[in-house]
Amino acid sequence: MEPSWLLGGAALLLLLLLPVLLALSPAAHFQLKIGFYCVLCVAASALAVPLCLLRHGGRTVRNMRIIKNIVRTFKYIYGLRFEAKGLEKFQVEGPCVIVSNHQSILDMMGLMEILPDNCVQIGKKELLYTGPVGLIMYLGGVIFINRKSTSNAKTVMSGVAQTMLDENVKVWIYPEGTRNGNGDLLPFKKGAFHLAVQAQVPIIPVVYSSFSSFYNPAKKLFISGKIRVEVLQPIETKGLKAEDVADLTERCYCTMRETFFRLSGIASEANGSTQGPQQ
Repeated sequence: MEPSWLLGGAALLLLLLLPVLLALSPAAHFQLKIGFYCVLCVAASALAVPLCLLRHGGRTVRNMRIIKNIVRTFKYIYGLRFEAKGLEKFQVEGPCVIVSNHQSILDMMGLMEILPDNCVQIGKKELLYTGPVGLIMYLGGVIFINRKSTSNAKTVMSGVAQTMLDENVKVWIYPEGTRNGNGDLLPFKKGAFHLAVQAQVPIIPVVYSSFSSFYNPAKKLFISGKIRVEVLQPIETKGLKAEDVADLTERCYCTMRETFFRLSGIASEANGSTQGPQQ
């Protein structure tokens, strides 16, 4: 189901605003585009809610296909192009944990561009209370955790491991834990890797190139651009135990960091450097 009228309406509005955009300062231009993006997210969520309810009746990961089809139209509005490689690596038998780098609010477009079927995301609990956006995330099966409560997060993740196995779903997690646009990867938290080891399922790393050439809040930059994304070889966890998680996290971090520099055309200033300990 491709909501072409939503894309057409948004494009028409952007065209009408073009003279205003050209006359604005870079800072105002940036803020207007971000504001329009937020409005677009709310409008798209409001559209998707009744479609999901009519199609599937309630909360289910199958709603992600509807959400994905809507969000994938955003790239045309903002002039973003995706160059994806290795999507066939998602075709693993059974559940898995997918980990990727986390740069900005635009990550949602990158996520939906390549999201495999039967895949749910882990999100912070606060997102549940963001109106139509929170509602559509709930209907899409997003698993919300309270990051401020370590005990709550661990309890939820234990339940996720069992759900993955029972329902044969993939789980997408941002191991950096927060957005990071500094041109490098933040140290990884270990939750995603504990989850994969507990469930004895493979980890599939996904790396997006740096957005800094077209999106940079510090410079008030938001223009069209290309995003390179690569799905890396699955990392097996069968036979691994809790004491292997630290090494598993480090290996995945180093592989993803090297790939991030390569895709972004950035020379690593600290090849072989390790990440700090994270819980």
